[in-house]
Amino acid sequence: MRALSLIVVVVWHWAFTILEWKPHGPEPTSPLGFTSGLWILTWLLQVLPLFFYVGGHVHLLSWNRAKTRGVGIGSFVLRRIRALALPALVLSGVWAVIGAVVTWAFGVDWMWRVVLLVLSPLWFLGVYLVLIALLPVALWLHNRYDVLALIWLGGAALVIDVVRFSYGVDRVGWLNMLIVWGLAHQAGFFYDRVVALPRRYDKGLLWTGLFALFGLVYSGIYPGSMVGVPGDKWSNMAPPTFVIVALLLFQIGLVEVLRPSMERVLVRPGWRRVNDFINRYSLPLFLFHTTGMAIALGLSWWWFGTMGTQIPPDLKWWLERPIAIIGPLICTAPVIYLFGRRRTPVRQKRDEDVSRSLGSEHA
Repeated sequence: MRALSLIVVVVWHWAFTILEWKPHGPEPTSPLGFTSGLWILTWLLQVLPLFFYVGGHVHLLSWNRAKTRGVGIGSFVLRRIRALALPALVLSGVWAVIGAVVTWAFGVDWMWRVVLLVLSPLWFLGVYLVLIALLPVALWLHNRYDVLALIWLGGAALVIDVVRFSYGVDRVGWLNMLIVWGLAHQAGFFYDRVVALPRRYDKGLLWTGLFALFGLVYSGIYPGSMVGVPGDKWSNMAPPTFVIVALLLFQIGLVEVLRPSMERVLVRPGWRRVNDFINRYSLPLFLFHTTGMAIALGLSWWWFGTMGTQIPPDLKWWLERPIAIIGPLICTAPVIYLFGRRRTPVRQKRDEDVSRSLGSEHA
């Protein structure tokens, strides 16, 4: 689930990002803004709730193992923060240098906008790092209040939406960046219990989330898309709204309904190797996918003189979507090889739990 959620995000960015070139530089937009009804696909393809859900599960597993070895919660948290923050900081530093050099040498004022677009998908890693830092608080809430912690977080997210939308206090909505994603992460602590539930409860979760989504979206308060769409009055993702809580319930129920079929597939040796390969490279792929996309677009501009996309996209653009993935993939692969290869055996063994906490085995 972890690998799938990251890959869906990567493919979405590669295939469905439209760059419109304006005097101030490239400006991204989405085909969802030009195609009626396509937003319903985001109920399946906006998979970040699942990523945070799985993250909570594997962090709890890793902490329980570390605790039996006498590892303190402080060192446990610091190791995980270092493992995730270091590559993101290096990537950000490299692009900052590129932006400064290109701006100074060639006078390209919009280069900083390019840097921002390349690094902007890393926002969720920042949220993830905060949740790792708050892991002691999350564990205390889970051990002390159990499922009440989820109810309180969901209620807090709803109250913030009421204050934001009914009273016009827009800035308070950014608290939901922590509350909504914290709820998804906290829900991962209940992963084993959800798996153990009878099948009828899986369907109950699915239908509860689905009905909640329909009710919230068709209330006229929230947009239907689970990603930002130009022209919508606001986004369900920036900052997240209570709709994402309903989406989380729906997606947890869906994956549990699909679990028996997926387990039958993943126990086969061939699919197991595929799963291991994907999990090995999914996080480096996510970190560097916008870098590869920028290289591919730059080469396309240099070789073919093509900048941006026709707005709105035509039939040819839609037919080219599978091909649009190939260029960024080819350009991302050498970046992963140079900067995202596996660690040496000694360091890999030392950071084994870090890898597990990111879902390389258990997700």
